[in-house]
Amino acid sequence: MDTRLLSKKHAAAYKSLRLKALQEHPEAFSSSYEEEVAYSIATVEERLNAENSFTFGAFVDEKLVAIATLLPETKNKLKHRANIFAVYVNTSYRKTGIGKKLVEAAINKSKSIEGIEQLYLTVSSSNIAAKNLYQSLSFKTYGTDKKALKVKETYYDEELMVLYL
Repeated sequence: MDTRLLSKKHAAAYKSLRLKALQEHPEAFSSSYEEEVAYSIATVEERLNAENSFTFGAFVDEKLVAIATLLPETKNKLKHRANIFAVYVNTSYRKTGIGKKLVEAAINKSKSIEGIEQLYLTVSSSNIAAKNLYQSLSFKTYGTDKKALKVKETYYDEELMVLYL
């Protein structure tokens, strides 16, 4: 297994895995399958090549099995912060350490960007495995966003987490 920064050449594999994530766990992402299925490969390529966005992938035998995105803030007063989002590990590869390696890659990248002092993420309050992963990497919960997401008629709370670098 290796982790690497994704580029536009990974767009088709990324889109496929992202859509799988949105179908399997609609409560875990603010975007929906219905919104992203319509994205063209060109749109996905643009996202992966965006100047101030870093999407990491974990590969097993050259197959993309996990993804995570690091997005540093760009406004002057927020440049000391970055966000991790869109984390997903294919079900077949969970509990193998891949998720941890992927988030560590995002953390390490954030440490290489001048001025970043804090990393933020949100996680569904009911996603115990993901919360445990983030806590194992020293993220701390600083609040709860009640009814943060609404999927059909069900509300989901999100925990707001931070890691001070």
